Amino acid sequence: MHNKAHAPIIQTPNPLLPDIFALHGKWRAKKPALIAGGDIQTWHEFAENLNRIANGIAAMGLSKGDCVIVIMRNGAAMAETLFGLMMGGFVSAPLNLSVTDDALVNMIIDSGAKALVVTDDQLGRVDALLPRLPKAIHINKICAGQPYKDWTDFQSWKMAQSTARPDVTIAPDDYLNIIYSSGTTGQPKGIVHSHKGRRDWAYDLSIALRYNSSARFLATIGLYSNITWVGMLCTLLSGGTLIISEKFDAKALWQQIERDRVTHLSMVPVQYERMMDVDSHAQYDVSSMQGMMSAGSPLREPVKAALFERFDCGIIELYGLTEGVITTLDPEDAAGRLASVGLPLMGTDIVILDDNDRPCKAGQSGEILSYGRIAMPGYLGREDASREALWVDGKGRHWLRTGDIGFLDDDGYLYIVDRKKDMILSGGQNIYPQDIEAVLVTHDDVSDVAVIGVKSHKWGETPIAIVAPKNGAFDTDAVKAWANAKLGKQQRIAGIDIIDEIPRNPNGKILKRELRKRYEGQIFD
Repeated sequence: MHNKAHAPIIQTPNPLLPDIFALHGKWRAKKPALIAGGDIQTWHEFAENLNRIANGIAAMGLSKGDCVIVIMRNGAAMAETLFGLMMGGFVSAPLNLSVTDDALVNMIIDSGAKALVVTDDQLGRVDALLPRLPKAIHINKICAGQPYKDWTDFQSWKMAQSTARPDVTIAPDDYLNIIYSSGTTGQPKGIVHSHKGRRDWAYDLSIALRYNSSARFLATIGLYSNITWVGMLCTLLSGGTLIISEKFDAKALWQQIERDRVTHLSMVPVQYERMMDVDSHAQYDVSSMQGMMSAGSPLREPVKAALFERFDCGIIELYGLTEGVITTLDPEDAAGRLASVGLPLMGTDIVILDDNDRPCKAGQSGEILSYGRIAMPGYLGREDASREALWVDGKGRHWLRTGDIGFLDDDGYLYIVDRKKDMILSGGQNIYPQDIEAVLVTHDDVSDVAVIGVKSHKWGETPIAIVAPKNGAFDTDAVKAWANAKLGKQQRIAGIDIIDEIPRNPNGKILKRELRKRYEGQIFD
């Protein structure tokens, strides 16, 4: 009997996120979809508000595929804006509020945006930058909060729009959003995600991170962050409830978990560290928790172990890039391998390559590459950067380079060694700062640490440590001697500098580029 390809008798749909959200508005109409600032929106109300935003942007003259910049603090207005733009087939570009004015202007120009939505806390800053921004944004600018001059008032504008579903056809490969890179290793780039890519990403992550229709996710990082997008999209895809906190407060977080019966968190390691530092955390009821995810930078083993002790659901460490690389360490697999970041998402493959693009053996460090359906289509308008991130194997498959160094153990579990660009080449030896940082942070007097390479006559480069002490009395010579006694000969640090606070971006990544600038022109020997 021969298998012959036949056209299907019944044509089945291929629902994207806007379709799924609209159906939640219909079938989960009375269920809470969004809780923010003391207000609750049901799925019916949330879906209508998303339609209002989409219709309002279309009424401004924008078309499907046009980009809208979002510079907003956490709250209902930002959630409505991000997902309302998605409903209308527009492309959102939410920007990190902590970037410099020059970076903000460059990102807006790079995006080609034709409209701008801000909250009133950002209005003064953005209004002063308008002379440097494209003309279209001068016309289409919206402010949520206190009305201002010639800016359109968000609330009155939104409520004047139709609640009908926008009449727009969205294709799977149409762009959904642009997430600008953190800029820790250079000029920020616009990472593009398609509607199909975001939907598939949310499906795969929902399974890996244990989301379902009972999910009550608490957003504690800015909604512009891809780490927050993990929790938001998994929750909304599942028909759960999105709870938004305007800012992170460690003690208030424990209280909110108990009060709002939070089930899921998506945070960076420094937040978990501060959370576990709260003296009274044992008094709070956290039995509602079903899934906790840490991402953005390595979660130190003592903190990870403490979270397993406190939460029955444990903690899932996620290694990933916004470009579309993800591995997760399931709580059930964590015993004996707390330093690992786990296995790739289902349907995704990873490989470790050496400097000659040859596969590494188990235990051998090399660059991490990923192959799967969640990969970005590319960087916005940066064909050069997109090609640089690409590796094509012998079968013609497109793999995504991460620029991260790692290795696989004998069971295939991934361990992160360091950023390729942060690696120090000293006397012909590869030195990974993260290995040195892992030793230094165990010292009783060290609160936080970053290790970078500086110029050396003798070695070419040599590592130094920048330390944020736990207390005022800090003996740099004693700590240096203590650390060097524990480190390998080639890893030994040339010196320790003191700093009040290690600079990190909102995702918890150390801004090593900023630290390296402090030592330009200096030679340590």
